[in-house]
Amino acid sequence: MRKYNVQRSPFIVPTVDGKVIKEHFGHAINGNVNISTAHMVAPSNWNDLFQTPKFDEYTFKIRGEKQFIIEEGESIKIEKNTKVQYSNSFTDVCKYIAICKPAFSMELDNRDE
Repeated sequence: MRKYNVQRSPFIVPTVDGKVIKEHFGHAINGNVNISTAHMVAPSNWNDLFQTPKFDEYTFKIRGEKQFIIEEGESIKIEKNTKVQYSNSFTDVCKYIAICKPAFSMELDNRDE
């Protein structure tokens, strides 16, 4: 019996601001509400709304910079219920992996409007 699952077709989270979110495992792709893993691409000069997510988010930056500024290869954990705004005000694209626990969902994202 196979004890692994290769994800070849991640769920593309619809966005209108140029950010690319590809959920490989989690609520949207396989119904797992406990944890999600997504590959994120934030375009240059991009800003998100403030949000106070109801999940912990672990971020591993692959390339580029984000406004909280960590170096390539470093990671950060933002605790749930912490108000945060993600942005990339730099000229290079920022690529990173986000792991959310419990899994990301629009209901738990809690964005300001």
